[in-house]
Amino acid sequence: MSEELTNQKINWFPGHMSKTLKEIKKLLSNVDVVCYVLDSRAPISSINPSLNKLVNDKPILYIFNKIDMADEKRVKELAKDYKGDKKDYVLLNSTLSGGSKIIKQKINNLAKDKIEKFNKKGIRTIIRAIVIGVPNSGKSTLVNNLCGKAKAITGNRPGVTKQTQWLNIGDNIELCDTPGTLYPNLENQDIAEKLLFIGSVKDEIIIDNYLLAQKLLQLLKEKYPQNVKNRYGDDATLDSIAKKRGFILSKDEFDYERTANAIFDDFRKGRFGRVTLD
Repeated sequence: MSEELTNQKINWFPGHMSKTLKEIKKLLSNVDVVCYVLDSRAPISSINPSLNKLVNDKPILYIFNKIDMADEKRVKELAKDYKGDKKDYVLLNSTLSGGSKIIKQKINNLAKDKIEKFNKKGIRTIIRAIVIGVPNSGKSTLVNNLCGKAKAITGNRPGVTKQTQWLNIGDNIELCDTPGTLYPNLENQDIAEKLLFIGSVKDEIIIDNYLLAQKLLQLLKEKYPQNVKNRYGDDATLDSIAKKRGFILSKDEFDYERTANAIFDDFRKGRFGRVTLD
C-alpha cells in the first residue's frame, strides 16, 4: 500500500450527530433494550465507540443487517462474540418481510426480567427499545419492516433520518428510531475508509476519490480475489476499468473520478458478490 493512499484524512461529524448523541443519552434512561444495527459488509467498523459508552449496561440486540450483501460465513464467525449475558444477535436483511417476528422475540427475551416482574403483578408492560447505528446501516428500513408500513424516511445515503421518533410496532413494544451517528474524531483511518466504502460517510467530503477507490480495489483483491476477477477480469486496475467502460477524457487521459465512483457504486450495490471487509 503506497503512503499516498493514507494521506487523506476522512472525518465527518455534522452538528445533528452531536445533538443526536446527547438525545440518545437522555432517552436511554427510559429504554429497556438497545437494537444496535451493524452493516454486515463492515460490522466491526460499524461499532461506534461514542454509542458504546452511552449504552453501558443496557441489554443489547446486535442486528447484523444487509446480510444478503455480505460474506455470511465470516459474519457468523464475528457474531459469536455478540451473544451472552444481556446481549444477543440476529443476521438480517431488513428489506425483506418476515424479519420482524424474530426481532420482537429477541427484544422480549432480552427484557424478560421486566416482563416477568410485571406479569407477577398481573400487568402486561410496555417494552421500550431504541434503534441506533452508523448512518446508512438500514435502521429506518428495519423500523418500517417492524411497523409493517413506511413510517420512517429511508434512502441509500447517509444522513437521511434527522430526528428521533417513537413508534408502536405491536406486541407491546415501542421503538425509537434515531439518526445515524458517527463519532467526533475518526482517528482510525482504516475504519473511516470502510465506513466510506459502505456509504456511512458522505462522498462529498473526499478530495481524491480515485485513491480511495484504488484502496477499496486492493482490499477486495486481498480478501475476495475471485469476486474482483468475476467483475473486472484478470487485470483489475483503475486504468483497465476506465478503458473497458470508456471513461476517457482525452486520447491519453482516463476519467479517474468517474471510474472511482463506478467502483464505489459496484461495491455498494453488491456487484462484487457477498463480501465483508472486516
